[in-house]
Amino acid sequence: MGVSPWQLLIVLLIVVLVFGTKKLRNIGQDLGGAIKGFKEGLRNVTTDDKTTENPLRQMGDGQTIEGEVKDIGKS
Repeated sequence: MGVSPWQLLIVLLIVVLVFGTKKLRNIGQDLGGAIKGFKEGLRNVTTDDKTTENPLRQMGDGQTIEGEVKDIGKS
């Protein structure tokens, strides 16, 4: 038991009569803008992840960080 094209057409007609074409157009534009913004946000996140390097390697001026590691665990 599927939905026939005639049933979809009737539902679409009822929705247009209830909301009106102008309100449906505004809803469609808002939804499209939200999806576009979401996709751009995802694109920026993946771009930032690829270009971000290891923060320790960003110095690049030949400096060496020296230190001593101590074991402070229980004996």
